[in-house]
Amino acid sequence: MSDLVQDQLLRIAGREFASRLLVGTGKYKDFDETAEAISASGTEIVTFAVRRTNLGQDAGEPNLLDAVPPERFTLLPNTAGCYTARDAVRTCKLARELLDGHNLVKLEVLGDDATLYPNVVETLEAARELVEDGFDVMVYTSDDPIVARELERLGCCAIMPLGSLIGSGHGIQNPYNIRLIIEQASVPVLVDAGIGTASEAAQAMELGCDAVLMNSAIAHARQPVLMAGAMKKAVEAGREAFLAGRMPRRQSAEASSPFAGRING
Repeated sequence: MSDLVQDQLLRIAGREFASRLLVGTGKYKDFDETAEAISASGTEIVTFAVRRTNLGQDAGEPNLLDAVPPERFTLLPNTAGCYTARDAVRTCKLARELLDGHNLVKLEVLGDDATLYPNVVETLEAARELVEDGFDVMVYTSDDPIVARELERLGCCAIMPLGSLIGSGHGIQNPYNIRLIIEQASVPVLVDAGIGTASEAAQAMELGCDAVLMNSAIAHARQPVLMAGAMKKAVEAGREAFLAGRMPRRQSAEASSPFAGRING
């Protein structure tokens, strides 16, 4: 980043990160491609579904930790596939046991299979239980500013509203609500779900998001490793644009060059 841009590191639950791009590990053809894409993205935080990932509990299966070594990356176990607060809490406790006391988790409690939209009632209940049990909870939620405020009040360390439906690639459908969430929050806000391409990642950062989390946009690209690099650049560019401050929108044209002192032919 340019020396002219004054920025702070991303800070989540007392930890600091230089990268503002978080990536998932699902949907790649194999762990080799996973590792290559993660490396190209420049991420420092990698999320994975606890219920679908081998962390060594299945000795005969490939181990995610070989591709994403915990000494290099901050692991973010998530509760993908959970539909009740009870299941989500149990999954986080399993992750803590598998990862020797690890307490940073991504909470998501889904409403149904068709939309994968968050069930905010169950999400609020799970968040309350997990925070009380000492977890640092990054929470996937709707783009409702009131729900986001309540999740922060409960003690979540990061609020993660969807841009659009998980895996849809439709981008940010309601930027106005995302901005409202950002304006009221005192914890990091990350767009989670719906990003499909680099321009949409940049848009999230230009809105003022602290970071972006994605999986499908990279894993489902024709060339995932190349897309991972594109997303890295997009997040950096969007952040710099936010810090720089965009020009005001005008109703009429304004010449880039002054009229005074023109040389008339």
